[in-house]
Amino acid sequence: MAIKVANNQSLTAITALPSAVSGGAMTLLETQTASSSSTISFTSNIDDTYDEYVFKFYDINPGTNDVNFQVNFRDGSTAYDATKTTTFFRALHNEDGATTALAYRTGDDVAQGTGVQKLGHGIGSVADESLAGTLTLYAPSNTTFVKHFIATTNINEHSDVTVQSFIAGYCNVTAAIDGVQFSMSSGNFDGVIKLYGVS
Repeated sequence: MAIKVANNQSLTAITALPSAVSGGAMTLLETQTASSSSTISFTSNIDDTYDEYVFKFYDINPGTNDVNFQVNFRDGSTAYDATKTTTFFRALHNEDGATTALAYRTGDDVAQGTGVQKLGHGIGSVADESLAGTLTLYAPSNTTFVKHFIATTNINEHSDVTVQSFIAGYCNVTAAIDGVQFSMSSGNFDGVIKLYGVS
């Protein structure tokens, strides 16, 4: 005997989201293309319009071998030096399958510091070595609470190793975060970074 189920009463019968369920739509706000750039800075579109902002990284490729992709945040001044506390761990596997690792990276985190936060470690500079990933910044305009962020990136390291990095932390400031800047630890880089607002 067949059992009849009305629309939206089971997962297999869903034809539309109920009106009370948000789809979390992403709105593209800005695209910047790095071309031998020392920094890429987002200084507009980060405000109280959205509670969640997502940066997506495409083919970030440094001009210098074995360098780090990094981020810092601006909290109302002209400097990118918001105080942060963060964590960093990564998983890796090389092309011949001989090396694997999953480890916390003490030297890649920040403890109540104003310096940059690493997002990718040891990126190679040749054509098949680059970084891709995302960084999400939550409620940057809130002036009561800290500003949380999380990031996940994957790189082909300079020694033919794929490395997935997991970064999280918070800007420990009450001022709004109104700018985000990306750079390499040394030299310039190419690639595309897109900024989305999530409703």
